[in-house]
Amino acid sequence: MTEPQAAGRASEFAMARVAERMEFELPASALSAAAQAPAYTMGARLLHWVTAALILVMIPLGVAIANDRGGALQDQLYDLHRSIGAVLIPIVLLRLFVRWARPPAELPDDVPALQRRVARAMHACLYVLLVTQPLVGWMATSAYGAPISVFGWFELPPICAENKAVSELLFLGHAGLGLTLGALATVHIAAALYHHFMRRDRVLMRMIVG
Repeated sequence: MTEPQAAGRASEFAMARVAERMEFELPASALSAAAQAPAYTMGARLLHWVTAALILVMIPLGVAIANDRGGALQDQLYDLHRSIGAVLIPIVLLRLFVRWARPPAELPDDVPALQRRVARAMHACLYVLLVTQPLVGWMATSAYGAPISVFGWFELPPICAENKAVSELLFLGHAGLGLTLGALATVHIAAALYHHFMRRDRVLMRMIVG
């Protein structure tokens, strides 16, 4: 082989190596960037933990006032419960919008299909309850004829005509929805802890650090 031919072969070999590196390394870095993308945005994580904190306060507060455990603070605790419920409605609606605009990443591939379906059903039920439960409470309070003061800043308008009998039924429904929400939230927390401590995957950490 002559010297020019050898130089040409070397040049072709170098170009082939460059093309090979471009073909295989660029997609790998793209995959790496995708793997590093957060499963939930910062906004979604913040809204999740604000919602969780409000629920953890509102449910036991509702149980206490429903059983007249508030003592001298009963009226103030009612106002606090109503205020949290009023704040919860727009927060949950914003969460739904964020979830629609920026859907979270799917669960890890090694999570069984049945668990994926259960997780989707659980999230759907939680969102339905997070919207309907405070709305039913608003309706029940309106039907009772009591004002709904939001942290003393303003009052919500009534959305039902005053009717004590209807109010009693709505309050029963409100209590039932609250207990159901509490039960599902407990299962949701238990599932997150199971993933973190038993499966040792990143399902819980996705909602903490992304």
